[in-house]
Amino acid sequence: MANHALDRHLALIGFMGAGKTTLGAEVAERLGRTFIDLDRELEAQQRRTISELFAHGGEAHFRVLEAAAAVDALSKAPPAVVALGGGAAESATVRKALRDNAMTVRLEVDFDTAWERVQGGDRPLAADRDQFRALFERRKTLYEAAADATARDVEEVVLAAGGAVVESGSLEQLGVLIPGEGPVALVSDPRVQGIYGADAQMALGSRLASTHELPAGEQAKTVAEAERLWNELRLDRRGTVAALGGGCTVDTAGFVAATYLRGVDWVAIPTSLVGQVDAALGGKTAVNLPEGKNLVGAFHWPARTVVDPAALATLPETERRAGMAEVFKTGLLAGERIWELPDLELVRRCAAYKLAICLRDPLEQGPREVLNLGHTFAHALEAAGPVTHGEAVALGLLAALRLSELDTGDVEETLAPRPVRVDRERAWTALQRDKKARDGTIRLVLLEAPGKPVTGVELRDDDVRRELDRLIAN
Repeated sequence: MANHALDRHLALIGFMGAGKTTLGAEVAERLGRTFIDLDRELEAQQRRTISELFAHGGEAHFRVLEAAAAVDALSKAPPAVVALGGGAAESATVRKALRDNAMTVRLEVDFDTAWERVQGGDRPLAADRDQFRALFERRKTLYEAAADATARDVEEVVLAAGGAVVESGSLEQLGVLIPGEGPVALVSDPRVQGIYGADAQMALGSRLASTHELPAGEQAKTVAEAERLWNELRLDRRGTVAALGGGCTVDTAGFVAATYLRGVDWVAIPTSLVGQVDAALGGKTAVNLPEGKNLVGAFHWPARTVVDPAALATLPETERRAGMAEVFKTGLLAGERIWELPDLELVRRCAAYKLAICLRDPLEQGPREVLNLGHTFAHALEAAGPVTHGEAVALGLLAALRLSELDTGDVEETLAPRPVRVDRERAWTALQRDKKARDGTIRLVLLEAPGKPVTGVELRDDDVRRELDRLIAN
């Protein structure tokens, strides 16, 4: 089974009326991929409608044409979003092409909804309700067997494409959700281990090979801690590193997995709001150097990301505020007031937004830069003194909004950022060394308006320095 669609086609299967065409087009736009609707492709190739093809050669002949078109589409590069006809998965040849070349998502639809959507139309197999029901029941098992994941809306399709599960209670299903059958090394910090470690170990059962602890917070993200974890691991290449905890735990454990034995699988299991909406998503792993954050790292997409929003119930308020800064960033980028949603939907929407961007640009060569909104300033503040990530990001968003000449009221009212006491010159030096800089020129992510980010913005150093200074207390 495919774990994600990072380097594979994303194929949508399901019964008539499931919404494959509508959802597929929207998902393709989010991922920056070509959308292929195989029914429309077949009609264009044969210069006949689906109804005419059925009438001209019968269903058997149509299935031969359909299978050939599906296999052809699934064999081509680059990865696309491919919507298959309702009966395409009945072909063994098509099912093999899906296994070999695609991450396959089954779109759920109940019988009554499907019938309501298609009755009275021109679909050849939707003329009689009883026959339609019989076909619905017969294909249900077939879709389940062919699919790598199931989804009901655009967000769930994107999450599946990114290999993510966002579901309350998912921590208790780790043994099922972690792909493969090899041994698992569970990495956590002392606090999270005390709250969720026993449940995680029980869920992993006989697959649990070892447990490891990292310090809490940024102390985990050091070369020394990575080296200690390298030395402790006893996994072979079938093994998986499972990172249970906040963003710092996930960053370090993911980096260790990327480099141990030249790379083993890993699973991110974020328990903090920062991790669930940002840090644990998208395959960026790293540790810090004294000169700055995340200066040593690797792109290593997790085999699975397991997000259990129920874990937020035990989150200290300070950590929740830190996560809300990242939620605000996502809302500003998406142009939606995501920060006002209940936890489950808030996490789901944020995770889907980020994964769509990261699938579009997994190696951060272009579109992914939008996720740096406010972070150029935030990383500078963090490098210059004792500032929490949440404080730094909230202040960074404030600076970005000011430079964008946009209203700062929502950020100020909800996040209440206050200037912090850090070394000004050290912060300025760190900002100039930001990873997004080019030839010594600072490049920022700003907003034309909420939902309309602009990358690579170059401003006068004096203007950038002025806004940085406004974030620092006298």
